[in-house]
This record gives sequence, C-alpha cells and structure tokens, in this order.
Amino acid sequence: MSKFIVETFYTCSFKIVHTLDELNEKKLSELENRKDGEVHVIDVKLNNRKTKTTDKKENIKNSLKSTEDNKTQEVASIVNEKIINSDKLEKYKEKHTNNIISQKSIQKNNNRSKMPDRRKGYIQKITIGNHKIYLHTGEYDDGKVGEIFIDMNKEGELVKALMNNFAIAISLGLQYGVPLDEFVDAFIETKFEPSGEIKGNDRILSASSILDYIFRELAISYLGREDLAHTPSINKTENNNIVTDDNQDAFLKLVKDITSKGFIRSNFKDKLVDLSNVRINLKSSK
Repeated sequence: MSKFIVETFYTCSFKIVHTLDELNEKKLSELENRKDGEVHVIDVKLNNRKTKTTDKKENIKNSLKSTEDNKTQEVASIVNEKIINSDKLEKYKEKHTNNIISQKSIQKNNNRSKMPDRRKGYIQKITIGNHKIYLHTGEYDDGKVGEIFIDMNKEGELVKALMNNFAIAISLGLQYGVPLDEFVDAFIETKFEPSGEIKGNDRILSASSILDYIFRELAISYLGREDLAHTPSINKTENNNIVTDDNQDAFLKLVKDITSKGFIRSNFKDKLVDLSNVRINLKSSK
C-alpha cells in the first residue's frame, strides 16, 4: 500500500510595528536588530501543492516530471527576461533620445541676452529697522529689467557677500530669460529679520524681509503689480488728453527711450504732466 506526502506552499505578507521615542536616521538603522516589534499578519496566499508517493518508481517519475517542469519554467523565465529587458532598452532609448532633444532645444533657446554697456536704471534707498538698503537696477533698451545690485550698510562681510551673489544669480536668471514674475512669486512674503516698517519708499510701507521688499519693489516698478503696493499711485491723473498729435507721440517715444521704466513705474503719460513746461523742438533744421 502506497503512502503519499503532500507539500503545501504558502506566501505570507506581514508587517512589524515598532514604537520609537524619537525618529531619526540612527533609530531607523537599528530597526533590523530590534526584537521588540509586534508582528501583524496581513495576508496568506496558497501558492501550490506538490504530492509525492513513498513508492520509488512513482518518486522517479515525479522527479523526472519535476525536472522537465523546472526546465520549462527556466526557459520561459529566460524568454520573459529577454522580452522585459528589450522593452526596458526601448524605453531607455526613447527617454535618452528625448533628453538629448530637450537639451539641444534648451541650448538653442536659452542664449544669454547680455546687458548693453550703457544702460538705464534707478537706485532706491530705504531703511528697515536699523538697516539701510540700496537697490540698483539695470534695464535693457526696451525698459525690461536685466540686472539688480543690492548694497547694505553696517553689515558684515558675510551678509554683504551673500546678498551680492544672490543679486548676481537673479541677474543671470533674468538675462537667460527667466520671467521676473517667477522670482516675484518665489520670494514675496518670505519672512526673516530684519523686517517691519519701511522708510523711504512711497509705495511700500512694510515688509516681512529684505527679499520681500526687493521683489515687491521690482514687481510694482516693472510689472505694474499694484496689488503688492500698500498705497495708491500718487502719479495717477485724470487728464487723458495729453498725447494727441504726431509731435506729442514722438515726444512720448523720446521720453520712453531716455527714461528708466522702473524709476517712473511705467507711468509715461502721467510723468508728462511734470514736464508740461518743457518745450523740445523735435523738427530737425534743414
């Protein structure tokens, strides 16, 4: 009479729960050596069952069959692995090709637009707490800001160096095409000392940090972001009949060409009110 041996294979999923007094890298690295964890079984799955007989002949047949099955599974796994590797290779090639194309497009499009040797701009001095800050700007011929400089009074060499290099980084970003509003959104409302009341700026009365003030000033002057100002513009006028004929259009163009856009905060027509008593002969003498 033959006897049978039944082998049942299971897959068990479980988790180990540890209670830690504090969470850091050292505690996490020691988890594998701890023995105080609670084991919770999540799932138990039945994989397969194998049956063996105590008869030698049957055992030989079963072993031969098992060997054939193993070889078949081995061949199948090799084929599957080759298919998977082939798919991975194709995906890698596609990704690598896309990266090369994107890098070439970046190199093609992101050329630096250098500042002119002689350029317009303005200097704004303010006081925040006991700190004096001077913001210098440089503009392209079309009035867009392309560089900034930040000078601080009564500060150590480290702070001055950091602010100078920060200004250089922002200037390079502007010259490589990063929109000013991206910097504004990134640095507006940053909080650190010095902060508080601003003296010396008619549009900004307080700031949560030096960076908050700087990018509020740039946004108001170059982007027309009146929502970031604390006071209404004092240059607004209800007189809309300033520019009418060709001579006055030419005069307005001349003002735009020789005036810093940031200094007058883009209010060219409003600033013409202050120049109403100035007469310029735009006609060339023959």
